[in-house]
Amino acid sequence: MWITDKGQVTIPKRIREAAGVVAGSEVELSLEGSRIIITPLGTGGRTDRRAQLLAAAGAVRASMSPEFQQLGADEIMDFLRGPTPPVDGAAHGQP
Repeated sequence: MWITDKGQVTIPKRIREAAGVVAGSEVELSLEGSRIIITPLGTGGRTDRRAQLLAAAGAVRASMSPEFQQLGADEIMDFLRGPTPPVDGAAHGQP
């Protein structure tokens, strides 16, 4: 087994399956003497992260005033940025 230039190593599939870790799982690294210990902290992976993000987005939307709750992302960004000035040639030194 080799470590890449970025410090990455591939955990063999049989070990990942035995430990119950999947892509996106959170792990903790510790050092015991000269041994590197990898301890799984959670196996939810990307599914749990997506659920957390959706829950956070729902909490933010619920905290917004009713008129903002109905707006889409583009409408909210337009509100935050303010009116867009018209683009014309005179503003850029053109007749």
